[in-house]
Amino acid sequence: MRIVFLGQAPFGRDCLKALVDQGEKIVGVLTIPEQPGQKAPNPVKELALELGLPLLQPPKLKDQAVIDWVASLKPDLLVLAYVTQFVPKAMIDLATYGGINFHPSLLPKYRGGSAMNWAIINGETETGITIHQIDEGVDSGPIILQEKVPIDPDDSVKTLYFGKIYPLGVKMVAEAVRLIREGKAKPVPQDESQATFQPVIKEKDVGIDWTKPTQVIYNLIRGSDPTPGAWCVFRGEKLKIWEARPTSGKGTPGEVLALSDDGFTVATGDGAILAKRVQYTGGGKVPAADWAKEQGLKVGDVLESGRAE
Repeated sequence: MRIVFLGQAPFGRDCLKALVDQGEKIVGVLTIPEQPGQKAPNPVKELALELGLPLLQPPKLKDQAVIDWVASLKPDLLVLAYVTQFVPKAMIDLATYGGINFHPSLLPKYRGGSAMNWAIINGETETGITIHQIDEGVDSGPIILQEKVPIDPDDSVKTLYFGKIYPLGVKMVAEAVRLIREGKAKPVPQDESQATFQPVIKEKDVGIDWTKPTQVIYNLIRGSDPTPGAWCVFRGEKLKIWEARPTSGKGTPGEVLALSDDGFTVATGDGAILAKRVQYTGGGKVPAADWAKEQGLKVGDVLESGRAE
């Protein structure tokens, strides 16, 4: 079976390696082009060159030259692993079995590019991985494989992805390809009545409202790490809170209740949050206790809620 692989980032590299190790025939690789000033290497490009695989790095997948390049490879299957562009129907139609994609949710719930963020922000206790066929919709094609993944109470997007989703996802991509090659795949259409779509998360979506319950705020912080970072306002400037935990306390929402070696405690709508790691006015991420000392933060100071402009 002739496979054209599309992917980027370390996850894409590891999926490509898993397919090669499994003995799949990779006839071409598509990955993103280098950006101006980029210093870090492209992991997918590095592996493709190392293996001597035909490689293309187009800015846009929909360009006719890209479609023609894929056509020349006579693919049986397109495999997507961390692809942020739509694959045009003209390209999908070139492959005997179309294409498959990795998505980090239990489709049809949480379609879209920030599925893990919104699942945590919404207080879900489980998510999952879906390998599905691609069509012209957003994460809407029939399901090939699906597995549940627990979201632990203190999971952030970072720990959920790297600790659970990433390693299982690599295995499932390879498994889905094997099933298709052996004629054992049984695609199941998604139930559109259960479908939900969440937009790509942006900084404006994750302003902290200190009047909300502690758990809601904690979920927002966890669901915004490692990006875009939940934020509030101190002295007119953005203060991002990257790490925190619920704690005891009571006061006016946003009021600083205590300072400690672990950070500083802020009152919420029904309790308090201990901020442990923060980032202020575009600086680096630092321990909250160090930042508090540097800024002269005092008990009784007030952090304003973050509101989109």
